[in-house]
Amino acid sequence: MIIEVDFDSDEAIYIQLCNQIIMGIATSVIHEGDSLPSVRQLADTIGVNMHTVNKAYSVLKREGYISLDKRRGAVIALDIDKMEQLEEMRRELKIVLARGCCKNISRQEVHDLVDEIFDDYE
Repeated sequence: MIIEVDFDSDEAIYIQLCNQIIMGIATSVIHEGDSLPSVRQLADTIGVNMHTVNKAYSVLKREGYISLDKRRGAVIALDIDKMEQLEEMRRELKIVLARGCCKNISRQEVHDLVDEIFDDYE
């Protein structure tokens, strides 16, 4: 998996790392049980501070995408409760859809967009 960081982005680097790893899982680039690079290795590879990678891994662990093992390091381990995830998606989508509604984006355009994005994950 290739991780690229946009140092000019307003988005924090650790969030970029989290999002790219989640995208890697969703697109089947990385799978349940796969090991991620060590904190030091990933930090050296992408040119960021080890604390930044450590923070990303901590967030991913807290959100249920990875487990941290002394021997294997960071391992993809999906244990997110589906109902909890659906409720979080509902909260986030309400805001996104409200913004779209204010810009006159139709229900059909939203459906088409969701279908297009979701096709990347199947």
